[in-house]
Amino acid sequence: MALNILLVIVAYLLGSIPSAVWIGKRFYGIDVREHGSHNAGATNTLRTLGRRAALPVFAIDILKGFTAVMLSHLSGYAPGSDAMFNFKIMLVAAAVVGHIFPIFAGFKGGKGVATLAGAVAGVYPPAVGLCLIVFIIVLALSHYVSLSSMSAGIAFPIFIVLVFGERSASLIVFSCVIAVLLLLTHRKNIGRLIHHTESKIYLGKRKDA
Repeated sequence: MALNILLVIVAYLLGSIPSAVWIGKRFYGIDVREHGSHNAGATNTLRTLGRRAALPVFAIDILKGFTAVMLSHLSGYAPGSDAMFNFKIMLVAAAVVGHIFPIFAGFKGGKGVATLAGAVAGVYPPAVGLCLIVFIIVLALSHYVSLSSMSAGIAFPIFIVLVFGERSASLIVFSCVIAVLLLLTHRKNIGRLIHHTESKIYLGKRKDA
């Protein structure tokens, strides 16, 4: 029990690594939370500092989420068991909370989309791969990262049930919670999308529309 509590704490600390803040301050002398959407994430880093800064931020955020869930293999739970699955969900939550409220950056982080994607990849990789395709297609067509993230999140439980035929209640509930979480964390973006004031991202060149 003590070991598992320690692993959850480590997952939170991993999630708390403020890659956008540290890279922005160290290499550009800029705190990205003071610019753009004021979020410490890859998208705001891209808008504020460009692709060269955003790519490592994105990679680190994905990796820290995935690594946090991989801590489950130190728990002693049997692989594939309900106990292992439930513990993985705890680690996902800890990592995402760490990203949103990072102890290493004054508890002011980002929305946790990349960290969530990395963490969920440690729980159910095939569905995450399909969600990534949805994200890329929507982004290519709309240039809205927020819309792409929400679309991928909504697609997650659909893929779980219709494509992979899963009937596990805990897995279905988990996938639905992920979808709802992404909608909740993008409430302001939804408003801007409705009013056509949401910033666009053009991956081919640094430009906002």
